[in-house]
Amino acid sequence: MAWNEPGSGQRDPWNKRPSGGNRGLDDAFKRLRARLGKHGGPGGVITIVLALVLAWLLLSSATVIDARQAGVVLRFGQYSRTLPPGFHFKLPQPVETVTKVETTRVRSLQDSVRMLTRDENIITIDFTVQYQVNDARAYLFAVDDVEDTIAAASEAAVRSVIGRSDMDTILSGEGAALVGEASQALQKTLDSYHCGLQVTAVSFQNVSPPAEVKDAFDDVNKAREDKQSIENGALAYANKVVPVARGDAARIAAEAAGYKAERIARAHGDAARFDLLLKEYKAAPEVTRKRLWLETMEQVMAGNRKVIDGSGGRTIINLPPAATASPATATTATTDDAADKGNQP
Repeated sequence: MAWNEPGSGQRDPWNKRPSGGNRGLDDAFKRLRARLGKHGGPGGVITIVLALVLAWLLLSSATVIDARQAGVVLRFGQYSRTLPPGFHFKLPQPVETVTKVETTRVRSLQDSVRMLTRDENIITIDFTVQYQVNDARAYLFAVDDVEDTIAAASEAAVRSVIGRSDMDTILSGEGAALVGEASQALQKTLDSYHCGLQVTAVSFQNVSPPAEVKDAFDDVNKAREDKQSIENGALAYANKVVPVARGDAARIAAEAAGYKAERIARAHGDAARFDLLLKEYKAAPEVTRKRLWLETMEQVMAGNRKVIDGSGGRTIINLPPAATASPATATTATTDDAADKGNQP
């Protein structure tokens, strides 16, 4: 028998067995040929190669797109279709390849620019732009460098908005409106590029003048704050005084209206009373004249101090004036004079 005759193992002329590494490799090939139903020879190697190629084709024909991604399929380097999230089959490589793009991740860009306002003031603005991918195909193939493109478009949008606004408008509460205008201008520019980007937010972090004019700018701000404080004080004073003045005016008008109504009513009453007296006078002139004279004397004497002499000058009785009467010159009357006056009309 030959020394290398197949059988239970290779032997050399010196009856030595082969090394353990070669024996293990032979055993592996034997097991692989047994599983494939072959018994050695070139056909077994070809079968192994075909099996490996088939496995590779099967693995490269399946792809999984994450929920946050979109898959762009290229067939021989040309766009074929866009795959949504999920498990998909495709032609194996190199026929078709898949490029995955994250569409839900919010990307951001920060920049600082110095620009000129409409009233020719220099201002420095730090702004941030946040955006997402809404078209994976356009994002990959529309522009060469997405970062440079959105940076240039953002700066152009901010410059266009700031360039047509005054310094006071930018620094006042209207700055939020300018941010909205910048966002709209940036989105319009990106849409014209067809780059597949959606602007989600634009914000101004810092709006300040350059360091060279900061002192003068601080003085202007202080003067503006003082002006606002004075205006607020004047407005508060007006809010306090005007209602009081309006109340006084309403009160005076109401009093005048009441006085007017009173005078008119009294005049009507006096006229009516005079008409009644005239009617009575025409009916009984003597009686009416005497009654009017007595009523008049009653009113006159009720408000004056009186001295009554009922003894012909021998006894004088001082009577104090009525409680409602005001002090006046004393009046002296005798019983005889009173009797005489009582007989006068």
